[in-house]
Amino acid sequence: MREPGTPARLPHPEADLGLLSPVRVGTPVAAAVGDPAWLQAMLDAEAALVRAQARLGTVPAKAAGTIGSLARADLLDLREIALAARETANPVVGLVAAFTALVARTDPAAAEYVHRGSTSQDIFDTGAMLVARRALDLAVADLDRSARALSLLARRHRDTPMAGRTLALQAVPVTFGLKAAGWRQLLLDARDRLAGVRDGGLPVSLGGAAGTLAGYLEYAAVDAGVTDTGGYLDRLTDAFAQETGLARPVLPWHALRTPVADLAAALAFASAALGKIAVDVQTLSRTETAEVAEPAPAGRGASSAMPHKHNPVLATLIRSAALQVPHLAAGLTQAMLAEDERSSGAWHAEWQLLREALRLTGGAAHTCVELAEGLTVRPGRMRANLDLTAGRIVTERVAAHLAPHLGKAAAKVLLTRTAQQAAAGGEPLAGLLLRHPDVAAHFDAGQLAELLDPTAYTGAAGPLTDRALRRGARR
Repeated sequence: MREPGTPARLPHPEADLGLLSPVRVGTPVAAAVGDPAWLQAMLDAEAALVRAQARLGTVPAKAAGTIGSLARADLLDLREIALAARETANPVVGLVAAFTALVARTDPAAAEYVHRGSTSQDIFDTGAMLVARRALDLAVADLDRSARALSLLARRHRDTPMAGRTLALQAVPVTFGLKAAGWRQLLLDARDRLAGVRDGGLPVSLGGAAGTLAGYLEYAAVDAGVTDTGGYLDRLTDAFAQETGLARPVLPWHALRTPVADLAAALAFASAALGKIAVDVQTLSRTETAEVAEPAPAGRGASSAMPHKHNPVLATLIRSAALQVPHLAAGLTQAMLAEDERSSGAWHAEWQLLREALRLTGGAAHTCVELAEGLTVRPGRMRANLDLTAGRIVTERVAAHLAPHLGKAAAKVLLTRTAQQAAAGGEPLAGLLLRHPDVAAHFDAGQLAELLDPTAYTGAAGPLTDRALRRGARR
């Protein structure tokens, strides 16, 4: 423990601990996509590849066992491998050299089979897919958890009326249950997209130097006399996919970046879905509105200058991620413009964009769990805000009831003019309407009061909420 007054020991100056990205600090996804995790994923790819080759009899089982047992990131110097990447433009070359030396110290014969017939992009891209799958596992679980919390809110507040707002102004009444069900719907859509990519859209990368697998085939021929090129290709790809748990690609995808583009699109959608919730919570938390409030444990949301403030920190963190990920996804999609059989730059440009998109989306999904599970809903404040316009929020309803007597157009003109008068003079709408002979001829004060009750004009909000909640009810 540090002695009082002793300066804290700072981490390595190049370390990225999330000082400028608090949405993912301390969340599981931060560890799942950090440099150690990425290094381990590439080692996992190396180990899976040699196990696949051993299954097919082209690598000795003993050598595969040794290589697999030593494929541990903690046995290598991460920084040295990172520095070596500057000399080769990718981290795999330095990794293979360091890992081969590590294996050779235990079993020189086994070291001959490290990276046998492979190429850097096979290992890096397979590692990237492993990292993505592990990050998506976390995000999907968090989205499911938030969706369950929103289900409870939607059921509890199925019939809780509140002002619906369009273009920032009160429009007609809705219910908070419908709003929560809508948030849940977005999260389920995001969850399905991420799970769809995770479960079938993350393939192993197996192409060799230029997408022909020539190196793998040649070593198989030399080491084990394999001559059935097509058969061995299929068996090796299948075995590699099984060893990693990833999908089997139709073709090598060194320059065919569909898997990354699909992943980017799903991450962009998920972050935006989370961001919609965050924006709504921020808006509804405003002092003047105060219809919901974030969970606020001691110290949360404090201002450096204003003691009275409790800022909506969780929504702010989520929104910050949602504003970034679509730009990262655009960059990942642009990297599809990869020349020839291997790109000199477009592939390299993907790496940091992909990692940041994964950890921002994962961080936002994890943050949303706390927000959804701890959100305070204030029905009394919602009702008070409904009453701010003294009935003007339901002029659409009154116009519908006047239309059979005055005609649709005339009823709208009358309600528009009367609502403007009520707003300008601060007088209740009901009183002004009853002074109009065309209204008084058909409605008395009691009938008009009933029509102007905002809680009685929520349309199909309840049934729509029920319909939405049936989706994924068993999940």
